[in-house]
Amino acid sequence: MVFRRDRRESLVNVKVYVEGGGDRRELRTKCRQSFSSFFRKAGLDGRLPRIVACGSRHQAYDRFCSAIAHQPEDVNFLLVDSEGPVHTNAWEHLAQRDGWSRPSGASDESAHLMVQMMESWFLADRDCLARYFGNGFNANALPAPQKAIEDISKDDLERALDESPRQSSKRRYAKGRDSFALLGQIDAAKVIVASPHARRLVEAMSGCWRIQRHDCARKCRLLRLEIQHPLQRPHGACAHFGVHRNLVGAFFQG
Repeated sequence: MVFRRDRRESLVNVKVYVEGGGDRRELRTKCRQSFSSFFRKAGLDGRLPRIVACGSRHQAYDRFCSAIAHQPEDVNFLLVDSEGPVHTNAWEHLAQRDGWSRPSGASDESAHLMVQMMESWFLADRDCLARYFGNGFNANALPAPQKAIEDISKDDLERALDESPRQSSKRRYAKGRDSFALLGQIDAAKVIVASPHARRLVEAMSGCWRIQRHDCARKCRLLRLEIQHPLQRPHGACAHFGVHRNLVGAFFQG
């Protein structure tokens, strides 16, 4: 995703470092394409972020940290599975579960979670699951539709995805074959309604698009402004300062 309002403006690259894609080039290509399709349907068409398929969650974190350190002019997001229920903000959850610390230069808005895993999003669009697996798909093997998708444990979800297609032509859910194919087909609007963390992710990226970097950067000194009082708008800052502070906090040292 590259933002430029007119010829006077600097380029701002938006990148999402995603868990997924394994070690095979073909699978990483599918990962990038599927997430791009999802974000396009989520309303980001024409302003898509660059998807960086990293393989494992630890590789995603390492590459995100490297980008924060060496490409501070970019807007960098980390997106990984939560691997369990989430009761805190994203960085606190990752610190407790993985021992990861928020790198210097990153903000609260930099880390995002798929709760409890990417496949949880599929439950927001059960019609898509039924179409994808076809005749013999047993929707009754899925968790009750009234249950919030972020409350369904990883074990229960994996069990349901294993059992529900057994009578279909595909016989089972195969992550390499099915995960990104389904991600590219599900209704993103349904996911945003069903998953507060997915909505947070899309809103954060949408917010980046609203920033007019040329005019505001000169007044806010967007990349290097040192804020002595984080909750106070500095003298001379533009009217968008609050938006910058909340959505692109990685640029601030407050």
